[in-house]
Amino acid sequence: MISIIPFGKTNKYTSRVGLGLAALGRPGYINLGHGDDLNNDYQIEHMQQRCVDMLDLAYEKGIRYFDAARSYGKAEQFLNKWIGAHPEQQAVIGSKWGYEYTAEWNVTAEHHEIKNHNLQLLKKQWGESVDLLHDHLDIYHIHSATLSSAVLNNEEVIEQLWNIKNEGVIVGLSLSGTQQADTLEKALEIQRDGVHLFQSVQATYNILERSAAKMLQEAKYQGWGVIIKEVFANGRLTSRNSDPAFESSKQKLQFIAQKHNVNIDAIAMAFVLSQPWVSVALSGATTKEMLESNLQGVGLQLDLMDFQMLDEIQEEAEVYWETRSELEWN
Repeated sequence: MISIIPFGKTNKYTSRVGLGLAALGRPGYINLGHGDDLNNDYQIEHMQQRCVDMLDLAYEKGIRYFDAARSYGKAEQFLNKWIGAHPEQQAVIGSKWGYEYTAEWNVTAEHHEIKNHNLQLLKKQWGESVDLLHDHLDIYHIHSATLSSAVLNNEEVIEQLWNIKNEGVIVGLSLSGTQQADTLEKALEIQRDGVHLFQSVQATYNILERSAAKMLQEAKYQGWGVIIKEVFANGRLTSRNSDPAFESSKQKLQFIAQKHNVNIDAIAMAFVLSQPWVSVALSGATTKEMLESNLQGVGLQLDLMDFQMLDEIQEEAEVYWETRSELEWN
């Protein structure tokens, strides 16, 4: 049973597991085995039906948070289709602005998405998101805010985000890279009369990459909702990881998984959900079997020995992000 909990100190309630549409909204993504999951069938109508079917299954399983972005191909369009067929649904919907999808529905491309955090793109993409999701859009994130993009120093963008917040939408930011914690610390400082601009953060945190944990815990303490992405490290924390350099770590994961009679990915989910400051852990499943396997981690209680073994395979943030950058779009 997936718990429904308050999303920080906002007026929303979310399930502790959400479904992310990064791998369902476009032909190419960096998840291991992504192309095989889609049977290399990238026709728009087929991918739309797959996405709608996965949203149906997720909702049936008790998932009440769905995550999209303007750069996830046609993810918002597919969500629009699903919402239209379920007018009484009560899911919380989040999306993001700041990247433009540029792969033109191809698996391989010179650039799959181009980052731009200026005011013009915010206004353009906000309008596009609202046109597709209407008043179902509950949370709007800056996509991969970083210190280097300087988006948190852009007074015009910040002012526009305050305007969006005043319309009743929860404003947040997603994080990426080795400076997640530093970026979040800066975002926590953006306030007016003691009120935070941001109330939601989406960050990478998993068995391998834990560098932002303390700041994420602080955000939760400050009343933010905390959404965790890359729970499975783009497939590296699943049985699909055949990298010889990861073999020793994989054996530890397999030992723990066998002890609990689940798959490796369920251990990754259980680890994230074991953190009390996590509001939502995202599954990026593209198949029924994958989602059901991910959900085996809900309610699974890891013991002290499990946590000690998992500590042994933790990576330095620099190593994690370098490895991620080498994953192939497929």
